[in-house]
Amino acid sequence: MPTFNSPIGIFDSGVGGLSVLQALRHELPHEHFVYLADSGNAPYGDARGDAFVQERTLAIAQYLRQQHDIKILVIACNTATAAAVETLRAQMPDLPVIGVEPAIKPASYSSQTHHVGVMATRGTITSYRVARLVEEHGQRARFHLQPCDGLAKAIERSTELPLPADPETTEIRALCATYTQALGSFGQKTGQMDTLVLGCTHYVFVKDDLRALLGPDIQFLDTGAPVARQTRRMLEQHHTLVTEIKAASNEVIAGAGQIQLMTTGSLSALQAAAQRWLDLPAQTCAQVQVPSLSAQVC
Repeated sequence: MPTFNSPIGIFDSGVGGLSVLQALRHELPHEHFVYLADSGNAPYGDARGDAFVQERTLAIAQYLRQQHDIKILVIACNTATAAAVETLRAQMPDLPVIGVEPAIKPASYSSQTHHVGVMATRGTITSYRVARLVEEHGQRARFHLQPCDGLAKAIERSTELPLPADPETTEIRALCATYTQALGSFGQKTGQMDTLVLGCTHYVFVKDDLRALLGPDIQFLDTGAPVARQTRRMLEQHHTLVTEIKAASNEVIAGAGQIQLMTTGSLSALQAAAQRWLDLPAQTCAQVQVPSLSAQVC
């Protein structure tokens, strides 16, 4: 059974959810974290169907419970949240679960031109959850939805490559340019989009590329910080929030909680991403296998 000092579990189809871990570490510096990137099956959102994503989500949740005794699970993947969060909550009602979804609601309130661009994977864009969000908040703003096939996969691949000397020549920059152009006109004038919702956790790591294309006046919205705040609230509700680290002598120890990163794909890619984006050493990373749910039960 999880204890007060059990870790927070986080998973994504790949390394994109590290952006959510980044926000969680800032909000909850004394908590322990275990992060699992299902990179061996990434990306979920471009080609995987709902049934596959649901099976992987349940299998990973069960794995993290059995192997790491997590006290709460953050699904740091928009596609997995859209496809599987209700199923997961129904099958594991005793596990507190937090999902992510595109920041469509806050965008509808903050946009001054009332035109909002949304970039996400095809699985997220075509999901019922996004359709419901657009319908609920469509009276305040018009949403321009753009599936970004290949972008999450390109970000995954980029972690194993050295940082390019000329970012304008990279595949990522080309894809960003293609999809922002497909969305339409950005700016502060009537009818232009003044806000861009990053509806995939991977896209946070190419914000500089998007900023270079769209200019300094466009507002970018992602879900890292709101998810971190919601995680804090849920831990407080369950009386499992760690506010300080204590030794056996009951003395307060300065410093942060422990972090363990795992991947079902390339270990070197996760190590490179951890170093590049979170400044974490290679020793925090490990390669694991997460069997299907039926195999775990057997």
